[in-house]
Amino acid sequence: MSAKKVLVLFGAVTLGVSVLAGCGEGGGGSAGSDDKGPFAGKSADEIAAAAVKATRDAESVHITGAGKQQGQEMKLDFSVDNKDNCTGTLTGPEAKADVLQVGQAVYVRADKAFWENILKAQGASSDEAVDKLAGKWVKSDADEAGTEGMCDKQAVVAALDSDKSERKGMKKGKETEVNGESALTLTKKAENGEEFILYVATEGEPYILKAVNKGGENPGETTLTDYNKKVDAEEPPADEVVDPKQLQG
Repeated sequence: MSAKKVLVLFGAVTLGVSVLAGCGEGGGGSAGSDDKGPFAGKSADEIAAAAVKATRDAESVHITGAGKQQGQEMKLDFSVDNKDNCTGTLTGPEAKADVLQVGQAVYVRADKAFWENILKAQGASSDEAVDKLAGKWVKSDADEAGTEGMCDKQAVVAALDSDKSERKGMKKGKETEVNGESALTLTKKAENGEEFILYVATEGEPYILKAVNKGGENPGETTLTDYNKKVDAEEPPADEVVDPKQLQG
């Protein structure tokens, strides 16, 4: 098993995508426009489209999030850029993993509880293997390109723009602040009672500052900060890296 596949198994990697994608799901709502305040003359849908584009075009972003995946509380804290550099942490109810990507090389360093859960899910549980892996960096197979989830910046925003019709029908909300930055809220309620709220920066580029999913099976919140800041990612020392084949039973 590679580090890349480990990320897929650890449900938190999909948290950011599911929360962000939520702002475009469900139905109903007027997308009306007005001539007052920020984005004067633009409808909520036009603002959402501009926010998706600005976020996608940014060179880098710091993403933090918390929510539920399959009933489990998950947290993430990542910095990722468009050049395949990524550093971050995934935290589950009883497990934690650090993730590092430098170019096409992906590494995961996790505690014993994390590896016990991963190996058990693969039917390859082994106390000896867990002891070898815990606290070490496990590298992806050399022939695997790219990453999953939070280490793919474009994947974070791709869900927002995969079907433009899905993010239509939003409504302008109140102006507020997110981490000291002025933001306009865009809201949408689905027929099943879920509510999606998008916070868009009103100064400078219309970046997405926060996305919230209330109700439903996977409620959560994702905050995006530090746009276009350098992501410092360096490969770990060779003596701290474990051969991923040790994950085999």
